[in-house]
Amino acid sequence: MELQVVALVPQEKKKIRVVLDNGESFLLYKGEIKSLSLVEGCFLTEELYQKIMDEILEKRAIKRAMYLLQRQERTEKQLWEKLQQSGYPVECIEKAVSYVKSYHYIDDFRYASVYIRYHQEKESRKKLTSKLMMRGIDRKVIERALEEEYVSDERSQIQELLKKRHYNPETADDKMYRKTVQFLMRKGFKSNDIFRVIGEYSAS
Repeated sequence: MELQVVALVPQEKKKIRVVLDNGESFLLYKGEIKSLSLVEGCFLTEELYQKIMDEILEKRAIKRAMYLLQRQERTEKQLWEKLQQSGYPVECIEKAVSYVKSYHYIDDFRYASVYIRYHQEKESRKKLTSKLMMRGIDRKVIERALEEEYVSDERSQIQELLKKRHYNPETADDKMYRKTVQFLMRKGFKSNDIFRVIGEYSAS
């Protein structure tokens, strides 16, 4: 089945967006457009279309994925989003993500474990879970990482945060008390732990 090029739209950095009649689009450099003899209204054979996907865009997507991961550890979802922002077709993103996963360049369990290890002193289990899920990590993966990495005593964390906020039970009024409770709840701590620690803290 042939696809028609309905538009060639200039982009930044000498790139052209190739828009096909099935609604799909992808980015090529001007030199590639010329070498492939692409013009508005021309038709892509299935062979030429696959050549563009496999030999140009898939290889480029893999290189881009490697570059992104060298600069910063990312979850699978975050890598997907970055590659989508760069304009790669879905099939090329799938192959690029599969490639880096096969070499363990991307590993959501490793990401979750490292994140928990370095943030557990300031965040509750609930908050860590919420933040990791926002990064696209499956809850079961997060729970497994928490089992292996999470060692913090949440009541001790609350006490430490009260000290850092210079909470003084002798001078704190109702407004300060409410603000402190709300701050700790936003951190994801359980309300019964918060009230118990503040009560003990007040009595100390």
